[in-house]
Amino acid sequence: MFGAMPAKKAQHFWPSAKRLMGLLKPERAGIAAVLAMVTVAVVLNVIAPRILGQAMDVIFGGVVGKQLPAGVTKEQFVDGLRSQGQDNFAGMIDRMDLIPGVGVNFQELAYLISVVLVMYFVANIFLWLQGYVLNVLVMRVVRRLRDSTEQKLNRLPLNYFDTRQRGDTLSRVTNDVDNIQQALQQAFAQLVSSALTVLGIVIMMFIVSWQLALIALIALPLSAVAAGIIGSRSQKLFAAQWKNTGALNGQIEESFSGHDLVRVFGRDEDMLARFDEQNEALYRASFGAQFVSGMIMPVMQFVSYLSYVGIAVVGGLRVASGGMSLGDATAFIQYSREFTQPLGQMAGMANMLQSGVASAERVFEFLDAGEQDAETATEHLPAKADGHVDFQHVTFSYTPGKPLIEDLSFTAEPGHTVAIVGPTGAGKTTLVNLVMRFYELNAGTITLDGVDITALSRAELRSKVGMVLQDAWLFGGTIYENIRYGKLDATEDQIMTAAKATFVDRFVRALPEGYNTIIDEEGNNVSAGEKQLITIARAFVANPSLLILDEATSSVDTRTEVLVQKAMAALRTERTSFVIAHRLSTIRDADTILVMEAGRIVEQGRHSELLELRGAYYRLYMSQFAGEDADAAAPEGSPGDPGQVTEGGAAEEPARTTADDTTAVLG
Repeated sequence: MFGAMPAKKAQHFWPSAKRLMGLLKPERAGIAAVLAMVTVAVVLNVIAPRILGQAMDVIFGGVVGKQLPAGVTKEQFVDGLRSQGQDNFAGMIDRMDLIPGVGVNFQELAYLISVVLVMYFVANIFLWLQGYVLNVLVMRVVRRLRDSTEQKLNRLPLNYFDTRQRGDTLSRVTNDVDNIQQALQQAFAQLVSSALTVLGIVIMMFIVSWQLALIALIALPLSAVAAGIIGSRSQKLFAAQWKNTGALNGQIEESFSGHDLVRVFGRDEDMLARFDEQNEALYRASFGAQFVSGMIMPVMQFVSYLSYVGIAVVGGLRVASGGMSLGDATAFIQYSREFTQPLGQMAGMANMLQSGVASAERVFEFLDAGEQDAETATEHLPAKADGHVDFQHVTFSYTPGKPLIEDLSFTAEPGHTVAIVGPTGAGKTTLVNLVMRFYELNAGTITLDGVDITALSRAELRSKVGMVLQDAWLFGGTIYENIRYGKLDATEDQIMTAAKATFVDRFVRALPEGYNTIIDEEGNNVSAGEKQLITIARAFVANPSLLILDEATSSVDTRTEVLVQKAMAALRTERTSFVIAHRLSTIRDADTILVMEAGRIVEQGRHSELLELRGAYYRLYMSQFAGEDADAAAPEGSPGDPGQVTEGGAAEEPARTTADDTTAVLG
């Protein structure tokens, strides 16, 4: 999901910047070393032009001195010029370090040039070292930040993800963290280096010539005004660029996740049109932001050129009048050229830093999101729990003021299968999510073997529960590894037993690579039914005390459903099971059927008992077996009977399927 991130504007810049700098506290020693090395490098780079100017004076003085008559002193020659009224020329000669009749002092020149080269070499060594140290400590900071975001992901409640676009959340923990890394690596050191360079150059310019320094400093407020005006306009465009980037990421994520559905409904053109619309919006915002922000450097360069022209003219006049030496003028011109460069870098880095702080603000907002209630584990369960689940006056709502489940009570006996049925939105999945503590109750209690689940750690509670969901999810890796995911320390015998019991072994043996077959990223190299069987095997190898099956057969064909049903029957053996089902034909053998409507249990009992009540379950059942099927589905005395009528006229209960039956049927 993403490259170099566009800049954006932080809503609370200084608090976020302060908190971002706080991430560097564990690296204080490294930061101090970086600052020290940058300072040394800047000092050397700033002093070097002055020494180079002295070398220029040696050359110019030697050239001019060679042309003067020998046998007189410089003072005598200057006095002679003044007596002839050539005061400017006399002043220029007086400023020079020369001896009439003597040429360039190459020994002194070599020494000065050697000093300059050594200074530049040492300065760049220090700059390289500070870059290396800064890179190491920034990567450590970013690694800790990534660790924090990953840990935060595991502490967030499900309702956080329910109320946010996944693309935006992924962008925060990937794009924004990368943007913070870039800002710290580039903007931090560059801003410090540029600021120190500007300060050092200003000091040296005033040492060389305060008059020329004032001319050079005229560029500073002009550049600041230009950068401020242009920067304020670009910030709005950068904010729009970031917003549109997030929207485009969400659109891409949605397109990829729902690719099959898009193809099924023939919405390729619609999705492409939506992508083009988002992409065009991002293009316009990005182009505008880059165009406007790109004007900063040319405008600042133009201002610097105006300053440069002024310095060259005034400097030349001062050299000609003897007000300063040619070497000082040369050094000052170099200072003036170097003066605008760090200013431009500071403007660009400030923009990058603001982008990094804005990313930090988004990451901090993610890290500050409300977490699951703190663990208050005071109880423990045996390695193999009985699976006695008791709901006592449970109340829950996703949104305050809109209750979903109110005062719900029921008991699931150990080893029993409890089926949960009802219309969409009745609260079926919510019920099992509460058992898993994906959400916390508003009121009431849920106990497992008499222990309040809130007194157990979430890890211990969930270690007792196995889930097989409607959407079978497989990880990238082999089939063997996907089964072992249910219990990472499972032996090969345990994995093979699970695979055989859930009929995975039947189709895996036919694959060229067998259990070493790699599941691709989308799991498309196995069928939907095979994926579901693998997830059942994964739950089987975990050997849970409590099993949750959430409409596990809804996405498979009828033939495969038989296999899945048999595999689930084997999985349910000797453990308490909650089965959420829309196909009522799949839960006839349940020990208890809970019929939910609007968050309440309106009926509960066995299949035959609920049909005889002719209530909510009867209506649901008959709606699935209309017409000819209804004649064979209704209880005795009604238009149709789901059981076989005996000679005595009583309907037999449909036979239950067991693991042994499975073996007999499927061989």
